[in-house]
Parts: sequence; structure tokens; C-alpha cells
Amino acid sequence: MARIQVNRRGLAIMARMVFLILVMMSNMGIAERILKDKWNQEVFKEKEKTQGFLVKIADFLWEGGKSAYEPVWPEMEFGWKIVVGTIVGFLGAALGSVGGVGGGGIFVPMLTLIIGFDPKSSTAISKCMIMGAAGSTVYYNLRLRHPTLEMPLIDYDLALLFQPMLMLGISIGITLNVMFADWMVTVLLIILFIGTSTKALFKGIDTWKKETMMKKEAAKLEAESNPADGAAPAYKPLPSGPGTLPEDDVPLLQNIYWKELSLLLYVWIGFLIVQIIKEYLPTCSIMYWIVNSLQIPIAATVTLFEAICLYKGTRVIASKGKEVTNWKIYQILLYCSCGIIAGMVGGLLGLGGGFILGPLFLELGIPPQVASATSTFALAFSSSMSVVQYYLLNRFPVPYAAYFVLVATIAAFTGQHVVRKIIAFLGRASIIIFILALTIFVSAISLGGVGIADMVEKLANEEYMGFENLCELS
Repeated sequence: MARIQVNRRGLAIMARMVFLILVMMSNMGIAERILKDKWNQEVFKEKEKTQGFLVKIADFLWEGGKSAYEPVWPEMEFGWKIVVGTIVGFLGAALGSVGGVGGGGIFVPMLTLIIGFDPKSSTAISKCMIMGAAGSTVYYNLRLRHPTLEMPLIDYDLALLFQPMLMLGISIGITLNVMFADWMVTVLLIILFIGTSTKALFKGIDTWKKETMMKKEAAKLEAESNPADGAAPAYKPLPSGPGTLPEDDVPLLQNIYWKELSLLLYVWIGFLIVQIIKEYLPTCSIMYWIVNSLQIPIAATVTLFEAICLYKGTRVIASKGKEVTNWKIYQILLYCSCGIIAGMVGGLLGLGGGFILGPLFLELGIPPQVASATSTFALAFSSSMSVVQYYLLNRFPVPYAAYFVLVATIAAFTGQHVVRKIIAFLGRASIIIFILALTIFVSAISLGGVGIADMVEKLANEEYMGFENLCELS
């Protein structure tokens, strides 16, 4: 009996131990599940936070049916705003036409801060002013010759390479102008403008030093060639200096290369036809995009023709003189890309695109006078087309635009005449480069300041600052 009782006690102890082990295991499982649930909840919360952040960004950039654009067109009445705006616009057009950049970086802040237009309307009117300034400048330059060579001041081959790509970029930029919020390009604008103005400044300093050396050498040779008895000098300065300008103008028709001009007009008319047809098509329909895409082959055919000729050597950039350029495929692609980028940023911001073309032409070794004239020549085509596009989009009031076009036209003609006289007096064409650098730098500060101020104001007012719907706005 005692043995049986001991066995029962052992079994009872073992049963208790097994029970305790089972309880402990179950508690461990419960604890593990609790920890696992907590970890899953934390992971879910982190995912929710991440998704919420991404959703907020998406909502910030794009909200269906929302638009921040409300056109602001002040009444046209004589007052201090018109007077100050006219003065600033006159100076901007004069400087911009000389530098070959159009002056849009000065026009847009003037129209926004002084006259009171909204940024997008200011961009459109700025294009009208650039068109007026460019047209006046081209008319003035068509009567002038290259400073050192027997050819027009405008390099038509250079225009054929860049103008079609510039117009294509302008068309893309105008579409982006409709879609993008103003602040989205502010940082890019400041970086781009400060970079190009700095590059142009260094180029101007380098050209100034070269001019100084050439003037010293010319003076030395002239002094050595003058006989002591006061007879006529046997030496005359060669017209090779960058500041030398021909004394007499030539008839306008003599400076026009009709074949090249007809190709440029083909691109302009092709783009115009596309823009007119688009007005009769449902926005964002398949046919709308098909017709819109026809601008690509129109521009590409002319640029491709010029690029192949430059690559094979059948055509040359004659304004560089005896310097022969062996064009590589990557160089041509790079320059065409620069033309498209210049047009895109120009159409987006209401600028002419010359702030990229001007410094680029100088880097190619083009004389400053030719670089400015050719850049403005290309701007005349692209700006006039962008004015047509903005007009079809009803982006500017015609009376205001007509008045400022007249101001820009007179200012550009005056600026060309005055600066040409200064260059002839000082013998330094580097003045054009310094004006180019100054105009771009002022544009960077003014446009950048306006963009930052607008961004801060919209953030403070918690306004929608995302993309616009192209199909709803058109």
C-alpha cells in the first residue's frame, strides 16, 4: 500500500510538472503572439506613415479639378505704374537686344511687380515684347556686315542649326507653362542663369584682354611704320580686331540669303499651320496629339539637313573665319539639345532662349556681334510663334501687349544704334558680352526673387501649388 501511495504521489507530481510546462509554453506562445502583433502594428504604422507622406506629396502636386491659375489683368490707365513699367521695359529691351537675350528676364518681373499682371500673363506679354525687340533688331542687323569678313552680320548656317530646335523647345515650354506651377522652376532658373552669366562674364574678361593686346600691337606697328618726316604712314591697322566695324551699311537685300531664309520660314509656317489646326480639334484627343507631334518632323528635317552638311563639310559656319571646325556627331547632338532646352525654358518662363544661345555661340568662337545678331535672328522666329500660341490660349490682353511691343521695338533699335557707336568709339566688342552677362544676372536676381516671394506667399496661404490639368485648362 505504501508503494502504491508513493507511485500515486509521483504521478501527481509529474502531472503537476507537465501542467506547469504546458502553462508556461502557452504563456510563451501568447507572449510571442503579443510581441508579433505589436511588431506588425509598428510595421503597419510605419507603412501607413510612408504611404501617407507619398499621398500628401501626390495631393500637393496633383489634385483633380484644382487649379491655382486665375488671370489678373489690370485696367490700362495712365499712371505711375505705366510710366515706371515703360522705363524698365525700355532699358530691358535695349540691353536684351544688344546682348541677344531678348530681355524677358527683366520684362516678366516688371509686368508682375509693377504693372500687376499674374505670372503666367506676364510670361505671355513678355513674349510679345521680345518679338517686338527681336524684329526691330533683326531689321537693324540685316543692313550690317560681318566685322572682319565679307558676309552678312547674321550667320544663316548657325541659325539653320539652332532655330528649328529652339522653336520646337518653345512649343514644349508653352505647354509646360500651362501645366507647371510657377515655383517649380525657380531653383533651376537661378542656378541656370547665374551659371550662364558667370560663364559669359569670364568670356567677356578674356575677350577684353585679347582686345587690349591687339590694340597695343596695332599701336606699336603703327608707331614703327610712321616715318620721322611726317609723311603718310606705310601701315594701316588690319580689320581683324574684334572691335572693328565696317563704316558703311549695305542694302538690306544684299545681306539676305534667300535659300536659308526660305527654310527658316518653312519651319515657322509649318508650326503656324499646326497651331491653327489644333484649335479645331478636341483638346487631348488622339488627333490633337498626332497633329501636335507633327512639329517634330518639321523642325527635325531642317536641322538634320544642316547637321549632315556640317558633318560632311559641304557647309561651314563661315562667321568663324579661317578656323575650320570638324563637327562630330556628339557635338551636333549636344548643340541641338541645347537649342531645345533653351526653347523649353524660354517658353516656360517667357524668355527668349538667347540666354543659352548667346553664351553657347561665344563658346563656339563666334564674334560677339555675330553671336548677338544671330541669336536675335533666331528669337524673332521663335518669339513670334510663341505669341501666336499664347494668343490662341487667350493668355494676354491685346491693348497692353500692343503698347509694350511698341516700347520694346523703339528701345531695341535705340539700344543697337547707341551701343554700335560706343563699340566703334572704344574699339571693344567685348562690351556686348558684358551687357549679355549683366542682363542674364539681373534676370536671375529679379525672376528668382519673384519666384521665391510667390512661393512663400502661397505656402503661407496654403494654396494649391501643384500641376495644372492641360486638358481642363485648354
